[in-house]
Amino acid sequence: MVWGTRLPKGSTQWSNPEVIADTPFLGDGNAVIWQAPDNKVWLFYLTRYGESWSFSRVKAKISTDDTKTWSDPINLTWELGTMVQGAPIVTRSGEYLLPVYLEKGNDRESVGPDSNAYFLRIDPKTGAWSETGRIRSKRGCIQANVVELGDKHFLAYCRRGGGYGPGSEGYIIASESYDGGQTWSEGKDTAFPNPNAAVSLIKLKSGRLMLVYNDNMYERTPLVATVSEDGGKTWPHRLVIADGNNAYGYPYAIQGKDERIHLVFTSDKRSTINYVELTEQRLLSNLSGK
Repeated sequence: MVWGTRLPKGSTQWSNPEVIADTPFLGDGNAVIWQAPDNKVWLFYLTRYGESWSFSRVKAKISTDDTKTWSDPINLTWELGTMVQGAPIVTRSGEYLLPVYLEKGNDRESVGPDSNAYFLRIDPKTGAWSETGRIRSKRGCIQANVVELGDKHFLAYCRRGGGYGPGSEGYIIASESYDGGQTWSEGKDTAFPNPNAAVSLIKLKSGRLMLVYNDNMYERTPLVATVSEDGGKTWPHRLVIADGNNAYGYPYAIQGKDERIHLVFTSDKRSTINYVELTEQRLLSNLSGK
């Protein structure tokens, strides 16, 4: 079941949650809400048809009245194990590039090495959908976040595969495409630790990149935002969003029309959703020393 809540303009009080997607007798999750340039609002989510995530498929619903009502669900993938976690981007060509991934293996405590990330390419003019090539890495990777750096040049950061906790160390996985996102390089470790947790990577209106991640090998604390001014080569600005004895997960960041940055993430064993509003100036005022 997927729930939605609103924060009215000028208010600090969120509305009571309402159900916006529910598949009878099955589990729904990993909701991604996104507003397209034509003002349609998309809800991407998954439905699980078995005991583990490896039995999931990706669905979507569309609202044309500012989320007051929603369309019937649309199946976007049929292959079992396909999931969604990050928002699409609008490419220079006007197409939408939606990150999806295939999670393999039935072990809830480990992401299998055959797991991989890829994208659904959507042409809003025709409504046509197509799949891109896969991002693969040695230990598997999922949940890509993508930015467009230049003409047909894309950068994706992914959650690593493997297990959790001490002894399951690893790093955020990076991959690049030079043909408009159609094919991708082999996923390689970055310098950023990753405790098998989701990350958020977005391109700001200034052209800078912002990455939100857990700066820890095997625990989801602290949650940190870092900014690059050179297309991901260096990340000199670092701001701790949340730390302490907790687990901060599933960060999701967007930048509004007023250029303010909105970030949500979970805590308290995923029982609490936290909302933080930031400015780019606040992020740039912190130097990481790295």
